[in-house]
Amino acid sequence: MNNKAAGVQSIREALARRNEEDEDEEEKVTDDDDDEDDDDDEPKACGVCGDLAKGYHFNALTCEGCKGFFSITKNNRRSCQACRFRKCQAIGMRKEMVMSEKEVMERRSRIKKKKLRDAPVQLSSQQEETIQELLCGHRSTFDAAFYRFSGFRPMDRNILPGSEPSYASSLSSSSSLSSSSSSSGLCGAFENQESQEQGEQVRKGGVFTALPHLADLTTYMIQDIISFSKSLQDFRSLNMGDQISLLKGATFEIMQVRFNMVFNAERGTWECGHITYCIDDAVRAGFQPLLLEPLFKFHHTLRSLGLQDEEYVLMQAMSLFSPDRPGVQQHAMIDELHENLALTLKTWIDCKRTGPEKHLLYPKMLACLTELRTMNEEYSKQVLQIQDIDPDVIPPLIMEMVSKSPFDDL
Repeated sequence: MNNKAAGVQSIREALARRNEEDEDEEEKVTDDDDDEDDDDDEPKACGVCGDLAKGYHFNALTCEGCKGFFSITKNNRRSCQACRFRKCQAIGMRKEMVMSEKEVMERRSRIKKKKLRDAPVQLSSQQEETIQELLCGHRSTFDAAFYRFSGFRPMDRNILPGSEPSYASSLSSSSSLSSSSSSSGLCGAFENQESQEQGEQVRKGGVFTALPHLADLTTYMIQDIISFSKSLQDFRSLNMGDQISLLKGATFEIMQVRFNMVFNAERGTWECGHITYCIDDAVRAGFQPLLLEPLFKFHHTLRSLGLQDEEYVLMQAMSLFSPDRPGVQQHAMIDELHENLALTLKTWIDCKRTGPEKHLLYPKMLACLTELRTMNEEYSKQVLQIQDIDPDVIPPLIMEMVSKSPFDDL
């Protein structure tokens, strides 16, 4: 670059800097201009507004006010809003995009919701305490190895000498049991006509060989579920009538959730410590396909979700605190407890789960709870039928749980 070009560039830079100087510097330039005009005594008009001009400013004869209009910097930009408005238009700002007050409020609301949605989900301290209380109560009342299950009547897996049903294989086969066989009682679970005839003989004889043992196992599970419920502060805060109503409604469901924790989906068995149970054991106890088919499917479905202990205990608590159980009086309080547990479960999944299965896990768990509700009534019905056929085998605690009338104490 030659010296002349360099000199031009330097002048331009100096002029640019000069325009950013404060008003004192500009006044000094103006005073110099005024001195040059002292020889002309006639008043001069501002070329912008017609007022008395004080001198030349920015190559034009203007008054002091119009001089400020033209010089727009961040220090004096509010002095001339018209010039500022024109500059806004010059850089592409569009007047029609100005929003009304209502539109501004709606936009702020959308932004706030998006921030909340995008913010990392965290469990509240109350939710963490709830989960810890449930885990503590569950682990102190659920013996996964069934070490405390003792003194029971022995398991007899015979129905009649030489006969052995295989209901599990019939459930997993491609052809399901017909409605006629499902309604025929125990014989609907047998694979062939000979077994069906033997099953009818068993029903007429009133003997279900696995019933005493499974009745003891059920009693053991019920006692632990009662202890679990009593370990919860929210449950203890309810009146005795509602405690009873909630337990009567939820015991079967909580029992199945607990049994699912020891269910081996590959083998279709429940591994309860030193004893392994299969669906045929329920057949030998007198239960029928109308209950056993959906129950077996339920255990496969729930186990496939791969739940963690926290999710299992929240399922149990949601089942326990169901405000629509018969006989419940404190509906509002129990409904609030149920809603808080549901929110805690959803938040837990959002915080702790990853992968595509995360988004569907919560509704799938709710669907499993719904399935349990549909089976609950059938379970009670079949227990009462078994009691009619084989009386004096089922302990009083089980009968109290499935009966319509409340029992006296827990």
